[in-house]
Amino acid sequence: MAALRRPRAYAWLLGSVLLLALPFYLDRFWLQAGLFAMAAAIGAIGINLLTGATGQLSMGHAFFLAVGAYGYCVLAGENSVESGHRLTGLGLPSWLAAVLAVLIAGLAGGLFSPIAGRLRGAYLGIATLALIFIGQHVLFNARDLTGGFNGRTVPTLSLFGFDFDDTELIVAAVPFESAEKLWYAGLVALAAGALFARGVLRGRPGRAMNAIRDHRIAAGVMGVPVARYRAAVFVLSSMYAGLAGVLLALVFQRTVPEYFGMILSLEYLAMIVIGGLGTVAGAVVGAAFVSLLPRLLDRYSDALPLISAPGTGGVSPGEASRYLYGAAVVAVVLFLPGGLTRLITPGEKK
Repeated sequence: MAALRRPRAYAWLLGSVLLLALPFYLDRFWLQAGLFAMAAAIGAIGINLLTGATGQLSMGHAFFLAVGAYGYCVLAGENSVESGHRLTGLGLPSWLAAVLAVLIAGLAGGLFSPIAGRLRGAYLGIATLALIFIGQHVLFNARDLTGGFNGRTVPTLSLFGFDFDDTELIVAAVPFESAEKLWYAGLVALAAGALFARGVLRGRPGRAMNAIRDHRIAAGVMGVPVARYRAAVFVLSSMYAGLAGVLLALVFQRTVPEYFGMILSLEYLAMIVIGGLGTVAGAVVGAAFVSLLPRLLDRYSDALPLISAPGTGGVSPGEASRYLYGAAVVAVVLFLPGGLTRLITPGEKK
């Protein structure tokens, strides 16, 4: 058993060193793609706790990402004028604004949690779908907070006097700008979220969540407070989405309302199905697959058949990526129920 664990430990160590070294060798495109994947992985871990581990279908994950992203902008931003709109900002320290934005996303999930604790399956999915429509209406019309259709600029993250902006910082003869600096912040956020979720799944809460997913009546008979667990996991999932929203906003450097729509929620569901339901590794693998695919297709569209720039008559990279991971969802459901992680660790459940 120890012999089997040793190669895995070496693999984790090698992978960690590689991730830490990448900003010294990759250009801005690849670093931004990696940051998008990290943000997607954080959000996917959250919805996997809710849907994969607890069996609660949510179609409103994009709403909580928007709460995190715009919450950070409002809390950290200053009163200003953009695109003819007067924007409201509280001017809080950006690190505090990031923490509060995650907590606000959790509070929003808490307000919805009584419904989440009592509904299940398609009924909860339809109820959470309403959050998307409400969120889109607020994002487009609350112009003082969101900037309306044009969105608003994202304030720079600052921590202990260190700014994660495009101000050039030379490290080992390599110029570090916002993408390089945010890379390490994203790694810390992803590692903390993954380790916490893994601890939840491997402990008593995880066993209770799985019992609720597999047979809620039996779980209730065994003394598991089903409604309370469902509500608590919904809040936790919302906080993960809020953290992902903050990181996405920092990478994009501008929030746009139309991004946080129904398609984004469907993409998160595709992530956990493709990667593997109920596992942290599955969420990370699925998030990398779904978030990186459109960017890779866009990058190499000139060399790929049938794919061309939008409006030129062919299939755009975004459309092609949706076709491909839609096909991947069907293939996984039919032939690989455990997701892509089963190909890597066929003997593991977590």
